[in-house]
Amino acid sequence: MARWSQLIQAITWTTLLTLMVSIASFVPEMAFVSAVSPSSSFSRSCNAEGLVRIPLDFPREKLCLPAYTVKRSNVDFFVPTVFAGLVVAVSACVVRSLGLWETETG
Repeated sequence: MARWSQLIQAITWTTLLTLMVSIASFVPEMAFVSAVSPSSSFSRSCNAEGLVRIPLDFPREKLCLPAYTVKRSNVDFFVPTVFAGLVVAVSACVVRSLGLWETETG
């Protein structure tokens, strides 16, 4: 019975970690995509049709590029997915190193 309890806890934590990392990795991407869309208020500050504004480190600086040069690629899906997998794997190793899954014997 203790083994089933540990298995359920492991599945629960893995699912929770995977969900949190997925959200954490895709939210910034979605924010960037919505900011650079030609219809966003952020991009309208370029004052020209067909231009999108690219977010920079300093808010007062402005870089406007033609909308056709800013598009999604296959790497946009691959990189966050690999990042999420690595973070979940490292998180599982950290949890395991804390010894939370070990049972006392003796």
